[in-house]
Formats: sequence, C-alpha cells, structure tokens
Amino acid sequence: MANPRAFKAPSPPHSFIPTQTQPMPPYPPPELSEPFAFNIREMRKLLHAHNLEDRDWLFGLIIQSNLFNLITLAGRVFVSPDYNQPMEHQRHITMRRIRYLLERGVFQGWLTGSDSQAELRKLALNEVIAMYDHSLAIKLGVHYFLWGGAFRFLGTKRHHDKWLKDTENYVINAMTELGHGSNVRGIETVTTYDSNTGEFVINTPYESGQKYWIGGAANHYDIPLFLFRMQHTIVLSQLNINGTNQGVHAFIAQIRGDSDGNICPNIRIADCGHKIGLNGVDNSRIWFDNVRIPRENLLNSVADVSPGGEYLSAIKNADQRFAAFLAPLTSGRVTIAASAVYISKIALATAIRYALTRRAFSISPNEPEILLLDYPSHQRRLLPLLAKIYAMSFAVNDLKMVCVKRTPKSNKTIHIVSSAYKATFTWNNSRTLQVSIAITVWFDSMYAITLSLRFYLCMNKECREACGGQGVKTENRIGHLISEYYVQSTFEGDNHVLMQQVSKALFVEYIAAAQGKNKQFKGLGLEHMNKPLPVIPSQPTGSTIRSREFQMDLFHLRERDLLRRFVAEVSQYQTQGESKESAFILSYQLAEDLGRAYSERAILQTFMEAESTLPGGSLKNVIGQLRSLYALISMDEDAAFLRYRYLSTENASAVRKEVPKLCAELRPHALALVSSFGIPDAFLGPIAYNWLDSNSWSPVHN
Repeated sequence: MANPRAFKAPSPPHSFIPTQTQPMPPYPPPELSEPFAFNIREMRKLLHAHNLEDRDWLFGLIIQSNLFNLITLAGRVFVSPDYNQPMEHQRHITMRRIRYLLERGVFQGWLTGSDSQAELRKLALNEVIAMYDHSLAIKLGVHYFLWGGAFRFLGTKRHHDKWLKDTENYVINAMTELGHGSNVRGIETVTTYDSNTGEFVINTPYESGQKYWIGGAANHYDIPLFLFRMQHTIVLSQLNINGTNQGVHAFIAQIRGDSDGNICPNIRIADCGHKIGLNGVDNSRIWFDNVRIPRENLLNSVADVSPGGEYLSAIKNADQRFAAFLAPLTSGRVTIAASAVYISKIALATAIRYALTRRAFSISPNEPEILLLDYPSHQRRLLPLLAKIYAMSFAVNDLKMVCVKRTPKSNKTIHIVSSAYKATFTWNNSRTLQVSIAITVWFDSMYAITLSLRFYLCMNKECREACGGQGVKTENRIGHLISEYYVQSTFEGDNHVLMQQVSKALFVEYIAAAQGKNKQFKGLGLEHMNKPLPVIPSQPTGSTIRSREFQMDLFHLRERDLLRRFVAEVSQYQTQGESKESAFILSYQLAEDLGRAYSERAILQTFMEAESTLPGGSLKNVIGQLRSLYALISMDEDAAFLRYRYLSTENASAVRKEVPKLCAELRPHALALVSSFGIPDAFLGPIAYNWLDSNSWSPVHN
C-alpha cells in the first residue's frame, strides 16, 4: 500500500498556467441581494428560547481548537469530524474532545445542578455538541443523561452522595439486550438476592440476554492527565425475590478495576465492531456470570430490598411501578428529538444557501441562468421542510420546558409527548437530509440523468448514499450526517413502536373519559374533545385556508375521529375473541395514523402559542406564513384527510394550490430564516458559501 504522505499534488502542465487571471462568472454571496425584512436576532431568540450566550460560547470553544479538525477553504474555517479515519482513531479523538470540553467547564453542573436553569444549560450545550458530532453527543448523553438521570431520579441520597459529584468517574448504562430493545419489560438479565451475604447476584441466563450496544464499555482509555475508566454500569435487570419476579430494576455494577481498568471477574466484554455511523462510540456487548454487588447498589427510589430479603415498595401495582421506573429515562428521547431538529437545520441552511447562489438553465438564450431557489419546484421541495423545522423547534422548546420542571403528575405527559416527537422529528430529519442531498446534486449532472435520479430517490430512499455531486462530499457534511443520524429512528425506542405506544395511551384516556363521572378529557392537549365537533367550510377561500381556526379545526377533527375509530376497531377485535394486546397489534395502521395526528396537532398548537406571543409586524407576518405552510403541507401529505373525508376533494385541491403560493411568499425570506438558526459558518460546509473558490485549482494545488 502506498504511503499517503508520499503523495504530492502534481504541478499544472505549462499549457494550463494562465498568463493572467481569467474572469469568472459572478457568484456573489446571497447577503448582497437578499435583504432581511425582519430582525434575525429576535427570530433566533424566539426559535431557540434559552441559553443563546452559552451556545455561542461553546461554538467558540469548538472552533478555536485543532482537536475539532479545522479546515480552511476559500478563506473560511470549517470544523467537521473526519469520519474517514479508522474506527480506533475516531474513538480516541472523541475521548480527547471530551477531555478538552471538561477542562473548560462545559459539563459543570450537568450532574450536580438541580434547578431548571442548570438543566436548560445542559440541554442547550448538548444540542451544540450534537451539531458538531453525533458520537461525541452520544458518549456524553449516555453518561450525563442516562446514567445521571437514573442516579438522580431512581437513586436516593446514598447514591447521590457517592456518585453524582464524581463527574470524572465516567460510567455507562446497560439496558438494551440482543433479544430485547424497545421491549424493556421483557429483558432477560436476572438478578437475585442472597440474604446470607447481603448481595445481589446478576446473571445473563441466555445469549439473547447479553447486553448489547452498550456505549463506552468496549475500550479502556488512559489519556494523559485525564483518566477515563468505564468502571461501572447501571444494569437493567429482572429482580427475582424468593422465586417471584418483581419486574425490571436498576443496579450499579462494577465492570472494570479501579486502578488498572482490567475487566472484572465473571464479566465478559466484546466490541460490537464497525458501524455505518457513530464509530466514535465504542459500543460493546456484556455478559454477567453470577456477578455479586452490594445490596446498596440497587437504585431504590421506587423499590427496595431489606437486608433480610423482603421486597419493599410504596407502589403496589406492577404496571404503575414499571411506569415510575421508566419515567426518568425519557430524557433520552427529549435530547434525540432536539438533536434531530438541529441537524435538520444544518442540512437546510446548507441547501438553501447553496440554492441562493447556484444557477442552472435560462429561460431564453443570452439571458442569465436562474437561481435554483427561484424555481417553484425547488421552493416546493425546500421551504415546506423549513416550515416544519420552525414548527418542530417551538414544539421541542415546549417539551424541554415541561421536562426541566418535571413533577410526578407531568411524567405521563413527558412520556407520551417525547415518544411522539422523537418519532416525528427523527423521521423528518432523515427525510430532510435525503432531500438536501438530492437538491445539491440536482443540477450537477446531465438533465436526463437527474430526472431518473430524482425518480429513483422517490422510489427508494435507501439509495440516497448513491447520489453524486456536492451534497455527498465529506467536507459538505450532509452525506455523513445521514449515516451518523439514521440510527435515531431506532434507539430509545423504534419509531413505529413509539407511535403505537402513543395511541395506546390515548386509548386509555378515551376509555377513562367515557367511564368517568363528567365524561371529560383532561390533559395531553385532548381538551378539544370536550367541545362540539368542528364544522369545516364547504368552499373555503384562500384567506380561510390560511386562518388559524380552519387549520386547528381540521387537525382537531382528524385527531378525534382517528381516536374514535381506533377505539372502535380495538373493541371490535376484542368482541371477536382477541385479547386486548392482540387487538392493539392488529390495529397498527390506525394506531400509527393516530400517533401522527396527535403529534402534528401538538406541534401546530405550540406553533400557534409561539405566534400569539408576538406583537404585530414583519416578524409575526413571516411566522404566520410559516405556520400556514406547516399546517397545509401536513394536510397535503397525510392521506387520512381525504381517506376519511375531513377534506373534500375540492378542498384538498384548494389546500394543495395554496402551498406553492406560500412558498413564493416565503422565498424572499429564505436567507433570513436560515440565518436565524444562529449556526456559525464553520459548522456548515463550503457549499453553503463560496463553493466556486473552495473548488478552484488553488486549494488543490496548495
């Protein structure tokens, strides 16, 4: 194999050396021709809601260090993980980056802070980290959100005093198994109690019970001046007391030695190996062979075991106890939903800025070529996604505020909403990244090829990696973001399973309201079910279609009708002899339709609430246009509106015709809207700026 360091860029042939600088076509930055009609700082405050200064501080820390792979092109500095490096290099540099951030106080208060401001700071900084590198965010998320969340909410004072202050004791969370992922209740690891020694005994009874994808356990890193030892893990296991299974509980187990980092006796650890993304995380598999731990290592806020072996819990109902146990772990879904929104922002900012400088084809000879974003079809592909990201930003902000002010009463809301948003936002992120790649290659090949490429993308989204052009160049980030973030649809709960969980919860609310004294819905945003059925105009005008009342009435109508249909279908299966669980499984199509309806209605509701806080003016006008575009594109994309006649075919056609009008109205604001994201230039890619200079001969030759 040739030594890569021996490679030297060839000098240009003499015949190619220009005697003078050749004139180039004008590609001015969009800022020169795209004036801002509203204050982008005010829009950013509205969009991000909290900790803007902390975000900018961390952006600066990352941009100023060579640890974050600084690259200079066309006079601009860019940062991006080098995913082309070997897996071991990615893992090692991830740990070095954690050390760099730790030494500069980034994680201060992440485990010990107890008020809502500390929690919001942690969430904001984690979002910035996720925008740089998913592996880095996952390593930190496992430690500070899963481990830290489990200790804070499932542990008691004895655990807090011993563990929470020791932020340098890097630990992991062992929940997923080879045979059980989304179904946490079915995990196979078994823990028993030995009253003779006062110890719990953890065992992996079958190969399918091995802990799998455990982030941070595969390797032991000794980094000078900063020792990261994956010494302990929180093990989720069935607890068997005197032959009775008490359900899933959490235990602290040591897996590596304190001084040498060697694997402890009766524990086996294997590397999960190379992955399609997230190779900066050393995922592992763990087996426990009758591993003994002290009785005090049970996280006992929900339940405890006495020295004599008596099982103790104030929550007698097993289902309620399991729900209380899982409630603190929902923070993972919240952070995943938020990171999906912010990664979509990177893709959209890149694609839209590129579309504001890249030209292709002219209407007639001798006329300038047309900017990509001036094509109505291009607007139709990008700007509805932009409206969705604005909508989802307001929704995730609302969820975060509920989460940092968590109470026992809000746990159900957090669980249901975070499940709905995690599925909706990660699916949307996947689509956004794929569309961004298609857009960047759209005019980079022969017209006939791009037509067939577009058709193929629509037919088979899984082939998005095969697209050529600027969108898949590593330096432009979007291509690698797909493989790095695609896993979001799977971890912390499979998206389809989460949507079915949402519908099950809504089913329970429906039955409770029907059987209650007042027959009233309360909570989860379902209060609209207590009102009369909305009446939809038979021939709405354009202004009616854009009105808040029309849009929310349709979203309410869809949600309440799908909930009624879902309850009826499940009940019908039960009357036919199916069990309740079997009836839920058989009703999966309606369940997923209902989950989508619930999620989109909640998103629209938070959008309207954010809009209502604004005084009249240009900012509110643009937000109103974005809200209408979000609502109408949601109607246009969901067949349920036609399938169940919430919209007549004529009304559906009127809604569809309004979408390109809104896109055209938002086109002049496109640059301002992505600039309001507040993403530093360095976090995008060369394609978002002077892509001509960054691809010229000079950078190659030098």
